[in-house]
Amino acid sequence: MLEKENELAKHQTGNNSGVIHSGLYYKPGSLKATNCIHGYNLLIDFCKQNEIPFDLCGKIVVATDENELPLLENLYVRGQQNGLQNLKKLGKEEILEYEPHVAGLAGIFVPQTGIVDYKLVAQKYGDLIRLKGGQINLSEKVLDIQSSEDKSVVVTQKTSYTTKLVINCAGLYSDKVARMTVPNLNVKIIPFRGEYYKLTKEKEYLVKNLIYPVPDPNFPFLGVHFTRMAKGGVEAGPNAVLAFKREGYKKSDINLSELGETLAWPGFQKVASKYWRTGFGEMYRSFSKAAFTKALQKLIPEIVESDLAPGGAGVRAQACDRNGGLVDDFMILEDKKVINVCNAPSPAATSSLAIGETVSALALARF
Repeated sequence: MLEKENELAKHQTGNNSGVIHSGLYYKPGSLKATNCIHGYNLLIDFCKQNEIPFDLCGKIVVATDENELPLLENLYVRGQQNGLQNLKKLGKEEILEYEPHVAGLAGIFVPQTGIVDYKLVAQKYGDLIRLKGGQINLSEKVLDIQSSEDKSVVVTQKTSYTTKLVINCAGLYSDKVARMTVPNLNVKIIPFRGEYYKLTKEKEYLVKNLIYPVPDPNFPFLGVHFTRMAKGGVEAGPNAVLAFKREGYKKSDINLSELGETLAWPGFQKVASKYWRTGFGEMYRSFSKAAFTKALQKLIPEIVESDLAPGGAGVRAQACDRNGGLVDDFMILEDKKVINVCNAPSPAATSSLAIGETVSALALARF
């Protein structure tokens, strides 16, 4: 395994919200739905076997507006279709039994949702790979893949490797690596930064576990929410703003070449023309703490600006096709010599062992 960073889980895996997703949101039968639910069970077993701390604390999804009530009902039905048991519909008063400071018209309690530190999970994956004889080469960036009739040569900044099969799981650079073998690839990774605030210590009591809004069905992000963290503390967020660099965790991180590629991609131009209002709203919230606080007040009205301290940020690798479709499902493209995992955003961490099974089955079928 080749990893350009000097440690595992430095990007999406190490900077996500640490949620073990239940599979509530995803279209029944999709790769996200099947891999999330199977992966969820594998992940829980893995954490138990390897003594990785986790907490199945449950979450509530809350409708704060009349027009969200049908969407909440759709979520409940979808959860049932995906096999989630013991989902519970909540009325206004019942919400307060779970989260006493939340204002909402109705909600759903999802008992399967939990929290874990995915950095610990990834480090344990690495330990077990090495234990079984696998080799992980850190600080080794892939520069090129040269294909011939029956083999590929993977060129890094240190050396080169000859192999029958390449598996590309390069996250934020998965499309760049895929283009080394598929020059006319129809998707591009668009990086979206998600910025968080943390609740100050004295205000952590406002959140018992996880509190989510009803997501916008037209946008592949879940909206700002509250998450109790496995490492302690409570995060509020994230928003979703275009990152000006693929690994752009700060507003000041800009790579003109990568930004230019994003802006020139026909698919992104179509996404921008369709969602520009939402995009400007997210960007405004990024620069205005007052606007960010206002979004959080829909769920917890007593939150004020001084309750929020600066938190971290993550960058989501979102595949966008040439026609302006934000690819909603996991996407795995393959040919004789390569398997490209081209879209694996949330819930990929929850689904990681299931995705691993899927990819390894594709690989083993060739030998």
